[in-house]
Amino acid sequence: MGTQARRSGRPRDLPDLLGRLVRQDPDAVVALDKGPDGGTVPVTRRELWQRVGALARDLGAAGVGAGDCVAVWLPNWSDALAWQFAAAARSAHVVGINTRYNVGEVAHVLGRARPRLVALPQDFHGLDLVGRLREAVAHAPWPAPGVALVPGPGRGRPDPAAVAAADVGGGAWTPSRTAAPPALPDPDPGALAVAFTTSGSTGMPKLAAHTAAGVLSHAVADAAVLGIGPGEHVLCALPLSGTFGHTLAMAALAAGGVCVLEPVFDPAAVLDDMAAHAVTHVASGDDLVARLAEAWQEHPRDLSSWRWWGAADFQGRVGELAAWAAETFGTTTCGVYGSSELFALTAVRPLDEPAPGRWLGGGRVVHEGIEVRVADPVTGAVLPHGREGELQFRGPNVVDAYLGDAAVAGRSSTADGWFRSGDLGLQTAVDAFAYVVRMGDALRLRGFLVDPAEIEQRLVAHPDVGIAKVVGVQDADGATAAVGFVQAAGGRAPDPAELRRWCASALAGFKVPAAVHVLEAMPTTSGTNGTKIRADVLREWAQRLSG
Repeated sequence: MGTQARRSGRPRDLPDLLGRLVRQDPDAVVALDKGPDGGTVPVTRRELWQRVGALARDLGAAGVGAGDCVAVWLPNWSDALAWQFAAAARSAHVVGINTRYNVGEVAHVLGRARPRLVALPQDFHGLDLVGRLREAVAHAPWPAPGVALVPGPGRGRPDPAAVAAADVGGGAWTPSRTAAPPALPDPDPGALAVAFTTSGSTGMPKLAAHTAAGVLSHAVADAAVLGIGPGEHVLCALPLSGTFGHTLAMAALAAGGVCVLEPVFDPAAVLDDMAAHAVTHVASGDDLVARLAEAWQEHPRDLSSWRWWGAADFQGRVGELAAWAAETFGTTTCGVYGSSELFALTAVRPLDEPAPGRWLGGGRVVHEGIEVRVADPVTGAVLPHGREGELQFRGPNVVDAYLGDAAVAGRSSTADGWFRSGDLGLQTAVDAFAYVVRMGDALRLRGFLVDPAEIEQRLVAHPDVGIAKVVGVQDADGATAAVGFVQAAGGRAPDPAELRRWCASALAGFKVPAAVHVLEAMPTTSGTNGTKIRADVLREWAQRLSG
């Protein structure tokens, strides 16, 4: 198992974390996979450990070593976890690629990360990922990566012809699944372990990379704060390639819990799994839980085991969904805060904080090594508690490097070494804060800084409105005006004039939208962390409609 230092205290590195779980109870289930027929395939700690050892040996034979990158283009299979631990054992790092990525996005990630290998599923959901990869590297100015063709849970090894067909110029092979010797090399905890794509809202995504030590310390802290108990089942429905899905899965492992892996998000099937496996913890955006709520209304299940929801407000529906989950199942909802650069679940609202404040973004940082402060976005002056400004962070959770663009780190940090989040917030205690809004989305209305969520919440409170989003545009005088977009609730037909009167009855006059537009569906972007409404598209529409 490595050096004697691993046998006491906290885990030294990621492989040591998994090794300790094996020593505690090798036959305990660590993950639940989905087989090709949709059935459950349990994975024990011993089995995952053996696969990690075999894969680490395969990676060594393929020339993967310290500082190298491996691209993991896999669905939510336990194989994705094995690749993370095996790469870390070689002091290498993984970059996750979402199975929804198109050729341009894949080419961008490969160009920044320059992986030696790409792990691809032999077959998944009818997607031609090999074809996308071949097209992405066809005209690339860098050497073609090798391909590791992964069979997936419950599937046999691919035949030689399928492996040969996956070769995009750098060779192809399939991982072995035989038992490996338990000894693994002693990796460097300070080496990069994982990189996440950022949202890419201002262009193509950056690749925010973190060290193994950062991943490990954050996983252990989240496991404690979330209260995941040994053997408890955690829903892993968000892609493991993104920080939200990855962070929750690592926290579940650190707690000795079980990852309930969902390679495809089918709301009805996910509800069935939550009921069958007594899922206790969910962390996601409101978009995911909204789809679960709709499916539950059609066919209720017993979700009384669902104890905690860590909620991110992507579509302005956390309040109504948190109330539904509390009333129906006794679920406690806590607002969370995080990003690709800071890890998801960097801060969590305490369980004893009363609702609805507990549902808002922000909270208390998950361990004492994370420092937070608020600074004036213009002058950079540090602000006292209670004053709104840019949230800035320092600690082991902060991004360690940007793959393929070293200069980004300098632009993202202050002169005294604090990470600039680009988020507006206010500090409520030394270790706690409230998230307000992305600084670029805040509205300056008649000289007052207004969070558009305040207007959105009023619009959503109208019985005819299901979803609302408010953006700012310049009016004829050059001032900012608020413009609302709404999606109807339950087939109703909201009247824009009535919605403006509705807002005026509860909001200050300068906060009342200059116009409200009714849409059949909001423009959205589906990323690794959930589905978000595209405010940039709405701003373009608002400007055009106001002209």
